[in-house]
Amino acid sequence: MFETVEEVWDSQTLLAAYEVMRRLRIDRFAGVVSAGKEARVYRAIGRDGKEYAVKIYLTVTAEFRKSIQKYLLGDPRFEGVDISNTKKLFFAWARKEYRNLKRMWEAGVNVPRPYLVYQNIIVMEFLGRNGLRAPTLHEVKHELEPEEAEKLAWEAVDQYARIYCCARLVHADYSEYNLMLLDGKLYVIDVAQAVSLEHPNAEDFLRHDIENIYRFFHKQLGVELPEPQELLERVKQCRIQCVERKVEEETQRASRRAG
Repeated sequence: MFETVEEVWDSQTLLAAYEVMRRLRIDRFAGVVSAGKEARVYRAIGRDGKEYAVKIYLTVTAEFRKSIQKYLLGDPRFEGVDISNTKKLFFAWARKEYRNLKRMWEAGVNVPRPYLVYQNIIVMEFLGRNGLRAPTLHEVKHELEPEEAEKLAWEAVDQYARIYCCARLVHADYSEYNLMLLDGKLYVIDVAQAVSLEHPNAEDFLRHDIENIYRFFHKQLGVELPEPQELLERVKQCRIQCVERKVEEETQRASRRAG
């Protein structure tokens, strides 16, 4: 059931993991694909062979608790969260990531499709091939040809415009570490800290994200890009067509039934 577990989980996390497996008919966990101080991401396999990415928040340190408050406080979607209660904060952060993922996915942003949130566990689409997760842009930056780097730079800008204009969110940690490359296509990950446009710090977070795009693609990869202020204005012009993915899917299903 658990092929690779790097550390001992507390009993509550284990019970939560079993419940997630029951709900989604997951057969086993097949190893860690990403590890941080506060969370692990596991590859999991369903009884039908389907692959999932299962993100489990394992600990909430005092440092982590302090760092996430600026993303929770001021977000109208999470008013009333008791930040002094470690467990409630823990679960609220997982719900926040799931809701941000769902909002972005429905808005047509390239993110892993979210399936379930339960306590401190989020289950989403596994981005990878042959059991290996897709690399981040940071991991493949030295392999990118100039033409591909330029294409990805504008794709990163366009994806951000969709986040801002269609999902009505600001990522707040948009960088080469949180962009994955799979089959030549960019995917946005790690969206727990994303805030609504009504958040008091949304504009500062947005500006920092755009500066990150410019820093990575222009200064590190040599892609010719407009200055950050011009990129910022491009994003905020909202010229992108916003079509909810679920509406599009329903239309496609209806067409198939009619055919």
